[in-house]
Amino acid sequence: MRIAVTIFLTDETITPTRLARELEDRGFAGLYLPEHTHIPVERTTPYPAGGELPREYGRTLDPFVALGQAAAVTGRLGLGTGITLVAQHDPIALAKQIASLDHLSGGRFTLGLGFGWNVEEAADHGVRWRTRRELVRDRMALMRALWAEEPTAYEGEFGSVRASFAHPKPARKPRGPVIGPRTLVGGAAGPKLFAHICEFADGWLPIGGRGLSETLPALRAAWSDAGRDPDALQVVPYAVHPTPGKLAHYADLGIEEVVAQLPSAGEAEVLKALDELTRYLPGT
Repeated sequence: MRIAVTIFLTDETITPTRLARELEDRGFAGLYLPEHTHIPVERTTPYPAGGELPREYGRTLDPFVALGQAAAVTGRLGLGTGITLVAQHDPIALAKQIASLDHLSGGRFTLGLGFGWNVEEAADHGVRWRTRRELVRDRMALMRALWAEEPTAYEGEFGSVRASFAHPKPARKPRGPVIGPRTLVGGAAGPKLFAHICEFADGWLPIGGRGLSETLPALRAAWSDAGRDPDALQVVPYAVHPTPGKLAHYADLGIEEVVAQLPSAGEAEVLKALDELTRYLPGT
């Protein structure tokens, strides 16, 4: 099983370049970074995990800038977002960012995307909360038009683009309805989420990885009903605190990659956590 990691990189933590080199040298599969553009001080949205919102949420580095640094000092390490808040981006500019990072890294980028939880943050980007899922779906379709091999126009409910020359292209070839880099959708299990995954993604990023024995059959059924290749579905438990039993359970479910959570901390603490995770790497 491939073991990747995620971490809230901030102006107070280990640097992207130091972490990326350590991950590649030790044999980890990838580095996934979260995104928050800002955290409004006057908040009404509760933190999904409960309690006070951790300090790092308001200090998070831009994931594309940090992953660009990580790409420049590595040659094999996978690079991903967990997650990109697509609703908070201009889709034409985001399509260019994603394609450029994927191209410059040699096709190592995974677009982990989601719909967000912080109402105030999204509102400052002009996002209407009730329609954010439809907005993300629309923006993904617009980006697929820009990533298509031939100039392709798109006219959607929330945006449009003329048939355009837009290079570079993501490294991966189209597969089924999916155009662009490896694409995984984060969020809680349910018919709406599974419909989005089947429509424009390669698979699912279930946060925490709980309850997969019950939810995976429903996703696989939706995937099959959509005419997708059963062997192509990817499920990547995200922000996991691994144990031997948990990883064995995932393996029994056919899962091939897990993203472990690192502390948002300085170099010494992060490297210590990496030492502890190394025992789960294949061949160790």
